Amino acid sequence: MKFLLDTLKVLLLSLWFSLEALWRALVPARRKSVAGETVLLTGAGSGLGRLMALEFARLGARLVLWDIYEEGNLETARIIKETHNVRAHTYTCDCSKREEVYKVADQVKREVGDVTILINNAGIVTGKKFLQCPDSLMQKTMDVNSTAHFWTYKAFLPAMIAGNHGHLVSIASSAGLVGVNGLADYCASKFAAIGFAESVGLELLATGSDGVKTTIVCPFFINTGMFEGANTKFPRLMPILEPEYVCKKIMDAVRRDQVYLCLPRFMYLIVALKHILPAKMGVMLGEYLGAFDLMATFKGRKSD
Repeated sequence: MKFLLDTLKVLLLSLWFSLEALWRALVPARRKSVAGETVLLTGAGSGLGRLMALEFARLGARLVLWDIYEEGNLETARIIKETHNVRAHTYTCDCSKREEVYKVADQVKREVGDVTILINNAGIVTGKKFLQCPDSLMQKTMDVNSTAHFWTYKAFLPAMIAGNHGHLVSIASSAGLVGVNGLADYCASKFAAIGFAESVGLELLATGSDGVKTTIVCPFFINTGMFEGANTKFPRLMPILEPEYVCKKIMDAVRRDQVYLCLPRFMYLIVALKHILPAKMGVMLGEYLGAFDLMATFKGRKSD
């Protein structure tokens, strides 16, 4: 009897959450204000990180910029000052190094205060086949793209939980949803980043910290230095995304407390088909759509 009741409860909850998701799709939540929030962005020295920093500055947030490259980070701060007359706090930090993250995080807390919006944006890609990729590069990919999130969450999440207020944003990838030919280490790192963010989000709900929101972003290739030279087999369905468009969508998702954001929308269908089709059919679909090379090819190792 208990089994039947539990099963019924699960079915009813599934129906309720499905209807809620449908309602949110038809009537999106109101955008919240980020004015006065302290936003920490990793990988802020270029590309998408710089664009997001500019948007948060425009909306009145306090900016804390992290990047391993000091010159690019300072340039982002200069543009913010010139464009919005806002000071951005800059810190040079290699997010793959745990002790460095903790050291710089303590400095931020002393000089700026508690971070209320944390955006893990820093990432690297090697673009090499698994057996051709040096061990050191594979380890670096995992350290930057996923393990670094452990350390930034450990550093800044406790204050968010204490105040039951905050937002954790993980800039992952569609390569964290679908396997990609030639990107084994990158996929592994992004699958890990998504799983980690999902798990922490559930922990927050289970412990009553519902004021700390989470957003997981899974975009297709973006036209930044990270994927320079990328092409797409089906540009109408899976176009190379412009960073300005991605930035706009991320900002909207954060302000509406949207948990998942996949770009373009066609990615939602690919993920759904991957899970409902038999394994062999899924592989055939992947080969037909190019899903396992993510409909793209590129060369070289880039970081953003």
